[in-house]
Amino acid sequence: MSESEAQPRASAEASLDTFPKLLLHHARVRPDRPAIREKDYGIWQTWTWREVADEVRALACGLAAMGFRRGDMLAIVGDNRPRLYWSMAAAQALGGVPVPLYQDSVAEEMQYVLDHSGARFAVVEDQEQVDKLLEIRGRCPALEHIIYDDPRGLKLHEAYRRDDLHDYEDVIARGRAHDAAHPGFFEGEVAAGRGGDLSIILYTSGTTGKPKGVCHTHEAFIFAARGGVEFDRLGPDDNVLSYLPMAWVGDHLFSYAQALVAGFAINCPESGDTVMIDMRELGPSYYFAPPRIYENLLTQVMIRMEDASRIKQAMFHYFMGVARRCGADLLAGRPVPLKDRLLYALGRWLVYEPLKNVLGMSRLRVAYTAGAAIGPDLFRFYRSLGINLKQLYGSTETCAYVCLQPDDDVKLDTVGVPAPGVELRIADNGEVLVRGPMLFKEYYKRPDATAEALDEEGWFHTGDAGILDEDGHLKIIDRAKDVGRLNDGSMFAPNYIENKLKFFSYIKEAVVFGNGRDFVAAFVNIDLEAVGNWAERRGLAYGGYTDLAAKPEVYDLVHGCIEQVNRDLAGEPGLASSQIRRYLILHKELDADDGELTRTRKVRRRFIAEKYGDLIEALYDGRPQCHVRTEVTFEDGRKGVIEADVRIRDVEALPPAEPMRKAS
Repeated sequence: MSESEAQPRASAEASLDTFPKLLLHHARVRPDRPAIREKDYGIWQTWTWREVADEVRALACGLAAMGFRRGDMLAIVGDNRPRLYWSMAAAQALGGVPVPLYQDSVAEEMQYVLDHSGARFAVVEDQEQVDKLLEIRGRCPALEHIIYDDPRGLKLHEAYRRDDLHDYEDVIARGRAHDAAHPGFFEGEVAAGRGGDLSIILYTSGTTGKPKGVCHTHEAFIFAARGGVEFDRLGPDDNVLSYLPMAWVGDHLFSYAQALVAGFAINCPESGDTVMIDMRELGPSYYFAPPRIYENLLTQVMIRMEDASRIKQAMFHYFMGVARRCGADLLAGRPVPLKDRLLYALGRWLVYEPLKNVLGMSRLRVAYTAGAAIGPDLFRFYRSLGINLKQLYGSTETCAYVCLQPDDDVKLDTVGVPAPGVELRIADNGEVLVRGPMLFKEYYKRPDATAEALDEEGWFHTGDAGILDEDGHLKIIDRAKDVGRLNDGSMFAPNYIENKLKFFSYIKEAVVFGNGRDFVAAFVNIDLEAVGNWAERRGLAYGGYTDLAAKPEVYDLVHGCIEQVNRDLAGEPGLASSQIRRYLILHKELDADDGELTRTRKVRRRFIAEKYGDLIEALYDGRPQCHVRTEVTFEDGRKGVIEADVRIRDVEALPPAEPMRKAS
């Protein structure tokens, strides 16, 4: 691009410094192009950019008529729904701040965020979310109005006839009347917005305490979105499936910010249960999922293959061998022998394309994963099929934008190079520090935490320990605060070991202990679906998770996984002492409702250590089993108790591998 062309573009981008301005821009330049879709009762409904702008205008005016003012907070609760995304834009158009909450949070968790943010208004999806907010309404004095999207179960019941409860359609009607009576009001409010204004507050997962409200400006998220859009050459013709929680920074970047920067369509599935069906129908070109989703997809594929005929199994395994050998090289544009090219072309027709179609990935041009480490074999599997799967690195405080992997420079064990416009360095203690326009403004009402995370030179202290390789790629080792020492002085990196365990499809969660101890011990959660299918194929009967987890055969299965992890650790410098010596399979799945995981499925290590102190002591005092009694929370909020005798097994540690000597 020449300098004369670049200057008008830069000027235009500078004028589009808020999300409502970007929305109105797309409504002008591509009014009839799809902006958002939703599958409802099995049918995809589509709204154009013009229609979305009209809806946002009406909603913003309706909120204004109800008393919503610049600087007010608007809580948003529910699954990914068009009207909830429009509520974000409407609040921002008025100079307000959306505060999305995790839709599966219990009422008490919501109370903290609502009370802390001081939200006066809330837009929620349905009766379930209304009930939660009404349960805590008396403990949230700032909350004045609750607006619901889906009226089912709410219109006819006497208990929901309240002055503070409003149907979305009624707010829209009120907004259209306000707009007609105050011409130019909406345009004036949007024009008054500035890039430095607060655009959203995203609450952290709260792994070590109460969640913190991360305050982001429009310009921070637009910078991150624009950087990612240009990096991966995204445009109006792309499509993304929007199914991850709206309260999570990744969804806000991929489904909201990047869509408003690039002008592509976002697509909301019918429900969480239909995501994969909807994905196959839609065929997105752009996709994001945490490693667990990719693991589940591969597990389903392998289960289906075990039920296929021997001929199909043989063909599948043969051509997957070809793909492992040369698929990733072909994707990266590296040279591949002619024979392998021909075999891969045949495999594409017989195996790879049908498989991608089953996965809903036939049209994928770019796919990302983040949030946890992804197993090298899993990563290699997808790339060998020709799926451009890449890793990224970021956090809530950085708009999920720190490192990206270029198409032609993807490494299995790193998270890529610093994204455009991002500065990165490793502190003397190994902590990753980042700086750039994508950083958050502050933690809401927490100047102490802000000062601790952002130093005087503008570096954000991520809390992650990492290293840069010789090519400038970042490799994350663990959370810096979690890295400890065994009693022999060797390094103990729990998250690194846990991720190695979770690379196995049979292991859903793992928590390891060892800091200040003589050896490493582990809690393991099996994956009920994967291990259940494994058990059924072997005629092993079981009566639920607790029964299956206690089976000797399942212990043998997990034992093999742990032995493989120990072999890997024995070959890694400085980590041979971190081999797992004892383990148990937990009698229940770790659950966010029980406080053991955050809403983004991160382990709350300190809470688990306190809750299961007896089990930890049993791991270290040599007992072969331990009786445990645990209170659990069911989906309907009722409490119950699970009792079990949890058996404990020993694992043999391997001697450290000899370092390879260079040939003379």
